[in-house]
Amino acid sequence: MADKEAKNVFCQQNHTIRPLTSVVSYPERGDGGNNKYRGNCSPKLIEDLIGFFRPAEICDYMCGSGTTADAAQKMGIPSHCYDLHSGFDLLECEIPERPPFIFWHPPYWNIIQYAGKMYSAKEVQAKYGFDPCARDLSQIPDWHRFVEMMNYAMMKQFCALEKGGRMAVLVGDIKKKGRLYSMPLELVKPGTLENIIIKTQHNCFSDQVSYSGRFIPILHEYVVIVRKDAPLLYPILMARTQMVDIRDMPGATWRDVVAAVLEPCKEAVSLSYIYTQIEPHKKAQKNQWWREKVRQTLQCSPRYFIHVARGMWALNRAS
Repeated sequence: MADKEAKNVFCQQNHTIRPLTSVVSYPERGDGGNNKYRGNCSPKLIEDLIGFFRPAEICDYMCGSGTTADAAQKMGIPSHCYDLHSGFDLLECEIPERPPFIFWHPPYWNIIQYAGKMYSAKEVQAKYGFDPCARDLSQIPDWHRFVEMMNYAMMKQFCALEKGGRMAVLVGDIKKKGRLYSMPLELVKPGTLENIIIKTQHNCFSDQVSYSGRFIPILHEYVVIVRKDAPLLYPILMARTQMVDIRDMPGATWRDVVAAVLEPCKEAVSLSYIYTQIEPHKKAQKNQWWREKVRQTLQCSPRYFIHVARGMWALNRAS
């Protein structure tokens, strides 16, 4: 305990504590790590996390160019930092510590590939006996597989925490082909979700690119902070993708359902066709008079539905 208090005093004496708020910005990167190592975060973020939470030590199991170690040294606390390029495979190796605090900055899917690009994969294989490209999260081509491995690594690190320990995870969003792939949304969050900090981005490669169409540039990242309050049992917050049918959804109105049935139809369709599309589903099963409700919806909503001929209806696409 005396050692921890001494380290915290050293930390306070040797660093100006910046206020940590829900939005942080570091226009000047600061000193630490290698600023040529793509995707490297500002050491000021890690310094501020150390200054605010005051852990006795910090661990980083995907340390990249060593930013966490440099920040910890500046703050006067020990660090334990590992990476694939130094022979540590987070997915396979046992975590040596029971950390009070973990900082983790996983790759943003395959936007930047590391093994074989930012460092020599051949040198790692020669020195440690494994191919880092085969174990590199940034070289997983499939998003769902990447999320699966990211969450495995997240849970493995969280399990290694001591009681009361924290993880600060720096993650971001990826935009590809008109779709957003959101790491903070799909990241599993074990324990107590303590804070989410928005970190603005500066001097990104994408800042130099001109985008056409309706592309909204991404100018921020997220620091997700979780805390381990109990050693054995803790909640897990996780996203789930599930296909749903509007005809079975409790919030859908009759207008929504009828319009959804008609929307794929290029020509007018009969009432009987509309009935067959709705009858097997919960919307019909929960209403004894559902056929009457369908007719009422069609007749009372000329803005959305056109009566083409007797018993024939179409969607009003001009509405």
